[in-house]
Amino acid sequence: MAGESAVHVPYLQETLVFLVATVLVVPLVQRLKASPILGYLAVGTLVGPHALGFVQSVDGVRAFAELGVVFLLFTVGLELSVQRLRAMRRYVFGLGAAQVGLTGLVVGLVAAAWGNPAPAAAVIGACLALSSTAMVIQLLSERGAIASRSGRASFSILLFQDLAVVPILIMVTALGTRGEEPLWQLAGLAILKAVAVVGAIILIGQFLLRGVLRGVAATRTQELITATTLLVILVIAVVTGRAGLSMALGAFLAGLLLAETEFRHQVETDILPFKGLLLGLFFISVGMQLDVPLVAAQFDWILLAVAGLFLVKAVLILGLCRLFGLPLSASLRSAMALGGAGEFAFVVLGAALSGGVVEAETAQFMQIVAGLSMVLTPVLLPLGDRLARLVDRDGRPSRDDTPADLAGEDLADHVVICGYGRVGQTVAELLRSQAVPHIALDLDIRRVRASRQRGEPVFYGDASRADVLTRLGMEHAVAVVITLDHPEAARRAFETVRRQWPLVRVFMRARDAAEAEEYLALGARDVVPETLEASLQLSGRVLQALGTPIEAVNALIERIRSERYVRIARLGSEDTAPPSER
Repeated sequence: MAGESAVHVPYLQETLVFLVATVLVVPLVQRLKASPILGYLAVGTLVGPHALGFVQSVDGVRAFAELGVVFLLFTVGLELSVQRLRAMRRYVFGLGAAQVGLTGLVVGLVAAAWGNPAPAAAVIGACLALSSTAMVIQLLSERGAIASRSGRASFSILLFQDLAVVPILIMVTALGTRGEEPLWQLAGLAILKAVAVVGAIILIGQFLLRGVLRGVAATRTQELITATTLLVILVIAVVTGRAGLSMALGAFLAGLLLAETEFRHQVETDILPFKGLLLGLFFISVGMQLDVPLVAAQFDWILLAVAGLFLVKAVLILGLCRLFGLPLSASLRSAMALGGAGEFAFVVLGAALSGGVVEAETAQFMQIVAGLSMVLTPVLLPLGDRLARLVDRDGRPSRDDTPADLAGEDLADHVVICGYGRVGQTVAELLRSQAVPHIALDLDIRRVRASRQRGEPVFYGDASRADVLTRLGMEHAVAVVITLDHPEAARRAFETVRRQWPLVRVFMRARDAAEAEEYLALGARDVVPETLEASLQLSGRVLQALGTPIEAVNALIERIRSERYVRIARLGSEDTAPPSER
C-alpha cells in the first residue's frame, strides 16, 4: 500500500553503486587494452570507504564476493581431471611445497630483521608466501595460458598454497592461544582431518554425482540442471568450509568430479555467468580494502615493501621452477604471475590480529602491501610475457610454453558431430575407421551414457548454444556434421554454427531434397536428404528381390542419384568458391 514503507532489500544501494561504476569504468579500461580486473579494482577503490565512501560495509560485501572465488575454482576443476591432476603431482607437492616453505622462511627472516617478534615474523612470512588464486587464474584464463607449462606450474603452486592455508591458520591459532598442545600435534590432526574430508568427498561424489545428474538430465529441463549444478558446488564447498578447509578447495573438488562425466561442457557453460559476476564483485571488494590516505602517508615504505616482496618471491619462484626442469621462458612467466600476495593474507593477518600475534599497526601495513601487490599483478603479468620473449632466440613464445596435449582432450583439426542417433553414430564409426578425431553432442542422456560406456567421445549438451560448442573446440574444428532428428533443433544448430564460425564446413542431414537445397543456399557445404537415400535403397532392394541383377540395380540407383543431386552438387561447388567469386 502507498502508506507502507518500502521493502528493505539487503545491499541494494551497494549493488546499484557497483553496477553503475562498473559500467562506467570497466569499458574504459578495456578500451585501453588492459585486463578487466584492473577496472574492477579501480571501481572498488573509487567507491570504497577510503575514497568516495559510497560503500562503507567492506566485510559484508567481501563475504558475498568470496563466492566468485568458489565458482572460479570450480571451473578450474572442470578443466582438469583426476588423470591430469595425478600427472601434476610432482609440481603440486614438490614445486608448490618448496615455494611455500622457502618463500615463507625468507620473508619471515626479512620481517624479523625489521624488528618484528619471531611469532609475528612467522605469520607475516607464511601469509605473504601465498599468491592470489582468483587473480592469477583469471588472468591466465583471459590469456589462454592455463594449459601452458607456466600455467600448469602456476596452478600447481596455487593449489598447494590453498592446501597450506589450513596448517597456517592452525599455526596462527596456536601462537595466539599458546595452549599446552604442541604445534606439530595440532597440525598433524588438521592434516589427517583434511585428508579424510577430501577422500570422503571424492569417494561419495564418484558414486552419487553421475547418477544424480543423469536423472536430472533425463527431464531435459535446463533450469533444473543449472540448479542442481549450483547445489552440488555449494554443498561440497560448505562441507569443506565447515571442516576447516577453504570453500574454494571444495568447489575445486566438485569441478574435478564433474570433469570425469559427460556433463562437463554443458555445466561449464551454465556456470560461467555466475562466475563472471561474482568474481568481478570479489575484485571490487579487494579494491575497497585499499586505504588510499594511508598509502599516501606512508608511500615510500609501502612502495619499498611491495617492490621487495615481488623481488623476493619472483627470484625464489624463478629459481625453483628452473630447478624443477621448466624452461626459462615458462619460469619467468610463473615468477611474474605469482610475485604478489593473495586474498588469504587478509584472512591470516585478521586471525593473527585477533589472537594478539601481530600488532594492529603492523597488520594494517601488511594488508595494504598485500592488497597493493594484488592490484599490480595484472600490470606485471604482461611484463613476464615480454621477458619470456626476450630470452627466446626467435622473439616468439617458447615451444615449451605452448599448450600441451592433455589426455587427448584438446582437439584440433577434428569433426564435431551434433546429434548422436543412428546417423551420427554411423558418421562417427566411419571417422573412427579412418582415424579422424571427432567429438559429439547429444541431449539424450541414456544415449550419451551408453556411448561413453563404449569409450566414445560423446557429451551431454545443447548443440544450438554457441558457448557449448566453443567448449568442443569449434574454432579449431575442420567440419561439423549436424544429424539432429528434430528439424527445428537442427536449424537452430545450423544457424549458430554459420553465425559464429562461418569458415567451418557444415554437413547437414535433411528430410527431403527441398530442405537440402534450402540449407545449401544458406551456406551448408553438403546436405544429404534422407528420404531420397531411403527411397533409393528401398527401391533397389525391391528390384533385386524381383530378379533384377545387382549390377543393373546399382547402375539405376547411381543414375537417379546423380540426376537428383545435380543441383546439390552445383550449389555445393558454389559454396566452396572464394568469397570474391560468389
